[in-house]
Amino acid sequence: MGRPLPHGVPGVPRQPEGIVRSPDQTLLEAQRLLDDGMPFHAHEVLEDAWKTAPEASRALWKGLAQLAVGVTHAARGNTTGAVSLLRRGADHIEPYRGEPAHGVDITGLLRWARGHAAALEAGADQLPAPHLRGDG
Repeated sequence: MGRPLPHGVPGVPRQPEGIVRSPDQTLLEAQRLLDDGMPFHAHEVLEDAWKTAPEASRALWKGLAQLAVGVTHAARGNTTGAVSLLRRGADHIEPYRGEPAHGVDITGLLRWARGHAAALEAGADQLPAPHLRGDG
């Protein structure tokens, strides 16, 4: 469930870092990981894109990575962190609303992030995975 493990307990290996993927490959891999309940791993994939993206799209990838970390915090029971990252991620992706940014459903993600941030603040304890391209 994304909870930290005690020291010495085997866990799921981290994603390899520094892999350069196309935007399409990044989104497909990140969505697969989100759907498989591995939001921190999805964050790592999105973070690779953020670190290597051209300046014009860096905030998009940063925001998507922050949304994935928000899901991670929610799974770990850190509501304050989840709400903060969901809102911060939404703020980073909002400027891309009018652009077809690699097929990312900006409007849907904004609705998802802000709606779930409010629901978490109101006491919800479930946070479904986002659909990066709005196809789910």
